[in-house]
Amino acid sequence: MPIVNSEFKPAWWLNNPHLQTLWSTFFKNRPDLQLHKERLELIDGDFIDISSTTDLHQKPIVLILHGLEGTLESHYAKPLIKLLEDNGYGVCFMHFRGCSGEINRLKRSYHSGDSSDLQAVIDFIKTRYQQAPFAVIGFSLGGNLLLKWLGEQHSEANTTTAIAVSVPFKLKDAAERLEKSFSRVYQNHLMSSCKNKYQQKDNLFNIGLVEDIKSVNTFFDFDDKITAPLHGFSNAEDYYAKSSSHQFLNKIEKPTLILHAEDDPFMWRTTPPQEKDISKNVTVELSKTGGHVGFVSGKYPWAARYWADQRILQWLKSQSKK
Repeated sequence: MPIVNSEFKPAWWLNNPHLQTLWSTFFKNRPDLQLHKERLELIDGDFIDISSTTDLHQKPIVLILHGLEGTLESHYAKPLIKLLEDNGYGVCFMHFRGCSGEINRLKRSYHSGDSSDLQAVIDFIKTRYQQAPFAVIGFSLGGNLLLKWLGEQHSEANTTTAIAVSVPFKLKDAAERLEKSFSRVYQNHLMSSCKNKYQQKDNLFNIGLVEDIKSVNTFFDFDDKITAPLHGFSNAEDYYAKSSSHQFLNKIEKPTLILHAEDDPFMWRTTPPQEKDISKNVTVELSKTGGHVGFVSGKYPWAARYWADQRILQWLKSQSKK
């Protein structure tokens, strides 16, 4: 499938990428939901928590993957879960290791290319509910992980369709972009969360990274000194090379929608793939504006509309008819 122009029309009152990126964090309503949490025990002794809606045996299941340091309180999570549930879908939300409010048991954590954890969750869902997920949706880091997994699994990917939003296709690009201008605000916020979590982990496990944790201030340094050694990579360059989803896009065999904005402040304008980089099963909808997991439209601030949520639902319904 081609790379096409998105139908997204940005709100006139959010006229730059940072406003698009930040608006939902502060102003998007998070509905109250009745979810139950299940714990998946992993073969390495660690665990992953999964929050789910009810009656999943009778509904097509959608699995949602969050972004870096994301939680159920991330602006894209609960509103989308409610929208999908209201439209007849069962929803599972995968908390990456250490992201459910409890530090995970091992020295290692999660990372952008950890497709084995995603496979474990999908296998769990298939066993628990006697059906594989109808769809998997990934945001930001979760989108990168999803696309990598799809490319690795080819036709064996246990899902009917997939959607990825605001994906850092090339992790090195993202690390470099987040060191520039206002994007450093996002880097500082995310780095603070990552460092605090590893500080807690060091207090529990004495992983010997106290000085490294204190010294890192950029994603590249963090990935070089923390992510890479704890997850079996030789350095940040090795981690980026092996975990970036860009190289897997031409191997995807399941219908996949990618939503991306050219002005995404988490990466360069040249980061998104070109048509030669993607398989015939991938559709990239590219908008001029939209920021990072933003895509806010609407005539007035008090009547904001969240276009990506509606586009996701529209795509799922179209795939259900095939």
